[in-house]
Amino acid sequence: NMRATCLLFITLSIFLFIELSYTNRNNEEENMSFIKGGIFLMGASTNDKNYYKDDGEYPQRRVKVSSFLIDKTEVSNREFNQFIKESNYKTDADVFGWSFVYFDLLSDEAYLASEQVVMGAEWWVKVDNANWEYPFGRFGQQSIIDQPEYLDHPVVHISWNDANAFCSFYGKRLPTEAEWEYAARGGLEDKIFPWGDSRRGENNDIMCNTFQGKFPNEANPIDGYLGTAPVKSFYENGYGLYNMVGNVWEWVSDWYSVDHDLTIKNGEIQLIDNPIGPLFGEEKIQKGGSYLCHRATCFRFRNSARTKNSKDSSSGNNGFRCAKSV
Repeated sequence: NMRATCLLFITLSIFLFIELSYTNRNNEEENMSFIKGGIFLMGASTNDKNYYKDDGEYPQRRVKVSSFLIDKTEVSNREFNQFIKESNYKTDADVFGWSFVYFDLLSDEAYLASEQVVMGAEWWVKVDNANWEYPFGRFGQQSIIDQPEYLDHPVVHISWNDANAFCSFYGKRLPTEAEWEYAARGGLEDKIFPWGDSRRGENNDIMCNTFQGKFPNEANPIDGYLGTAPVKSFYENGYGLYNMVGNVWEWVSDWYSVDHDLTIKNGEIQLIDNPIGPLFGEEKIQKGGSYLCHRATCFRFRNSARTKNSKDSSSGNNGFRCAKSV
């Protein structure tokens, strides 16, 4: 009868909802790491002689972070392409019609066709139609989606607005700076890099994707990557996270400030509970450094390092990963 049919339909709907939720949760947990909350030392490590005090890396302070999930990898071209298909979203670089590209990644023709560089940082070239899909512009270039070897590289030319839109669309969010740094440290205390205090690994291994050679004009990419590397390259830290330093700068949720909201009692900085940064600002924080960081000119591929950019800024070394509260 009708009542029995309705009850059957409702039961099947509930079962399907539970099944889909379980499947989504499983997929989510496959691609994200659960980070158990705790207390850590945030900011420039004790042994770090290369930190940038003017960037706000100092002072070191004890910070409490609640448990959360974070992507194991930076968001890839494959994942961002799926987002564009599902959402019809237009990135800021799409809207502006241009973005910044590292000159050595351009063909000679594309470089000569570009008319503007950044004064004081002439390695950045303003390239028309450069965006997430055409990271080197459209001058004789295929879509990144038609180049399988790039599908699992991190998506670039991503503004804070774009990163935030992606995370929100999938019920996630950008990590706070404190969450990001806690996750990057991988359970190690007071270390410069996600793997320890030495720039190279135990066997002199290259641990992350940064600039090799003489920056900016004499690149010698002995790691095999002049630009981005696949999102599961190099070292996996103690929390199962890849490329927390190097490869691409990663946006976090916080507004940028070099001043931290500290409470000092009896000459000691008191524990800070789940900081979220200033309530207002002009620029957002980026963490982790990129393939253009070099120890002599931009030694920012370290846990505590930070830089900033306006919410709508994009370039060929800007990417992100998502987090989620639990």
